[in-house]
Parts: sequence; structure tokens; C-alpha cells
Amino acid sequence: MSALDTQAGGDHYKGCSIQPIQYIHANDLDFFQGNIVKYATRHKSKGGAQDLQKVIHYAQLALELQYGVKPADELGDMVQAGKGERAS
Repeated sequence: MSALDTQAGGDHYKGCSIQPIQYIHANDLDFFQGNIVKYATRHKSKGGAQDLQKVIHYAQLALELQYGVKPADELGDMVQAGKGERAS
């Protein structure tokens, strides 16, 4: 049995053709990229809008810490407030 055959804390990756951890490992992604992949993959089956807010947050962290680019105030405020346009 492989560790990939089990999942702690839910089954939100079971329907994936490839689990996020396999993709992250195969592509040697860093912490920020890995979390973006993880949260983008699971948002429909687990965390919803909050997971997409986490995607934005990790992208902002990567921009700031890896490239020295501060996030736009408007986007940062939107993420903090949990507001924004809802997709239909």
C-alpha cells in the first residue's frame, strides 16, 4: 500500500487523476506554488471561496517575498474582507 492511497482529513483529492502532491513533487514546486496548486485543486470539493482566497494569498506572498512586489491595495482589501465578484 502506498501513502498516496490514503488521505488524512477527508477525501477531497480522491477524484483527481493525479493528486496535487504528485504534481508538486514531479515538478519540484516550491512552498508557495505547492499551496496554490493544492488549494486551487480542492476548492470545489472542500473549502470553496476560502480556498480561492488562499490561492490569492499565497500568490501575493510569492510576489512579495520572492520578487519584492507588494500586492495591490484593492486586491488585498478584497481578500481580507472576503468580498469580491462571485462566479455564477
